[in-house]
Amino acid sequence: MVRIDVPHREVTIKLVYYGPALSGKTTNLQALHRHLGERVGSDLVTLDTENDRTLFFDLLPIHFQAGSGTKINLKLFTVPGQVFHRTTRKIVLQGVDGVAFVADSRVSETRNNNESWLDLKSNLKDNGLALSKIARVVQFNKRDLLDVRTDEEIAMIAQRGSDPVVSATATEGLGVVETFLAVCQATWKSLQKRYEIEQKTGIAGRTFMEAIAETVRTPYVPEVMDP
Repeated sequence: MVRIDVPHREVTIKLVYYGPALSGKTTNLQALHRHLGERVGSDLVTLDTENDRTLFFDLLPIHFQAGSGTKINLKLFTVPGQVFHRTTRKIVLQGVDGVAFVADSRVSETRNNNESWLDLKSNLKDNGLALSKIARVVQFNKRDLLDVRTDEEIAMIAQRGSDPVVSATATEGLGVVETFLAVCQATWKSLQKRYEIEQKTGIAGRTFMEAIAETVRTPYVPEVMDP
C-alpha cells in the first residue's frame, strides 16, 4: 500500500512485475536500469539461482522529486514465475499499488500466461486485495521470436479489455520504458481514486508523470499520459 509521509514530504509506491516463468520480468528491470544509468541513484538487486532464474525477487528502487520538492520513491519488484514459488509471489505482492503483467507473446505460451494471470488474481485475493482495484498494465514481450501473436491479435486483446497493453522486446530495450510509464500512470490514477493522493500530496497527475518522464529522459506525451 502506498505510504504517504506528509511531514517528511515523501511518497513510496510499490510496483510489481508479474508473469509466467521466463517471460522477461527481470529483463525488463535490467533494461530499465541500464536506460536510467546513474540517474536512478541505486542498484538493481537480483537474487538468481545457478541457472539465472529468479530465486526470490528483483528490486529496483527509483527516487526523484515531483511538485514542490516532494520525494517520490518507486520500488519495482519482480516475482519468480516457477509454479513452486507461489508463496514467494504472494509475499512480494503484499502492499502492491500497481502491476505490470509481462506475458510471453508466443502462441505456445498462452496457457502459461493464463495460469499466471489466475495466479495473480488468487494471490492478490489472499492478500486482501481485489484485482479490479489494483492498477494493471499488460506487456506482450518477446516480439522478436517466432510463433508470436500478430500485432492485430494483440490489438484485439487490448480492445476487449480495459488495461493498457504494450508490445515489447525487453532484451533489446524495446517497450520497456513505455511499460514503466504506463504502469506509473495507471497506478497514480488508481491511487487518486482510492486515496485522493493528489489532495494529500499536492501533486497533480500530470506533474507526477512529467517528473518520471524527466527521470527516464523521454518526451512527455500529454495525449498518452493525461486522463
